[in-house]
Amino acid sequence: MLVDHERHTAATWFRALRDRIVAAFEGLEDQGPGAAPAGRFTVTPTLREGDGGGGLMSVLRGGRVFEKVGVNWSEVHGTLAPRAQAAMASRGVPGIDTDPRFWASGISLVAHMQNPHAPAVHMNTRMFWTPGAWWFGGGADLNPCIEYADDTAHFHATLRAACGGHGADYYDRFKAWADEYFFIPHRGRARGVGGIFFDDLNTGDWQADFDFTHAVGEAFLPAFLPLAQARMGQPWSDADRDAQLIHRGLYAEYNLVYDRGTKFGLETGHNADAVLMSLPPLAKWV
Repeated sequence: MLVDHERHTAATWFRALRDRIVAAFEGLEDQGPGAAPAGRFTVTPTLREGDGGGGLMSVLRGGRVFEKVGVNWSEVHGTLAPRAQAAMASRGVPGIDTDPRFWASGISLVAHMQNPHAPAVHMNTRMFWTPGAWWFGGGADLNPCIEYADDTAHFHATLRAACGGHGADYYDRFKAWADEYFFIPHRGRARGVGGIFFDDLNTGDWQADFDFTHAVGEAFLPAFLPLAQARMGQPWSDADRDAQLIHRGLYAEYNLVYDRGTKFGLETGHNADAVLMSLPPLAKWV
């Protein structure tokens, strides 16, 4: 079973990745169109209820490029509530039915863009530990309201390259998992153009699984930044904005009804504002 070294290694890297993404996004704001001041993140420490750790909630609103973007990092621990414990037990987590202690750390990111031609995006990577098991999870998916085939191809190619060398079937398997996971059953459609998604990853080799999770996290900026840079100054119409707001409604529905991370965060007592950071600033339903 893991010792403190592995948990510290993972949490430290998640925090460092958070710091680099925040810096890169603020740099993109500096390059953004318009005369308005470049956006900057507001950083708020978060605490889990009781003495259970916490994290950083970093949110930028009303920027040149981002209408709202959140980049959260957390390291939390404690005892699972009965509902979360039962959910873990139903997934076959060893020993969780008799020992509900847990530790978790990760980074979670959602970006909603000013320009309707620039795609919204989600990324997260995380590590979870219980006395009887550990695993990694995460992924990234692209959510354009106006799809460009070249953008979709670049995003997927970058993720495919990140998976290469870690598992011969990782990209195909985790792409298929994303297609299934990021689907809105009550709308009968995907929320975006996919990406990769993985969970419960434990091959028995902690270093190999961490290295893969590391590769996914490191691939995010190369996968997304070129798309945002290419689209942030593109002219758009009222019809484009309308399409963007309607698509955001779909995104909100998914995150509130189906998203596994939203459910876990609220059930384990983490800061509700941080858990719901993914919601768009404005949305529309027809």
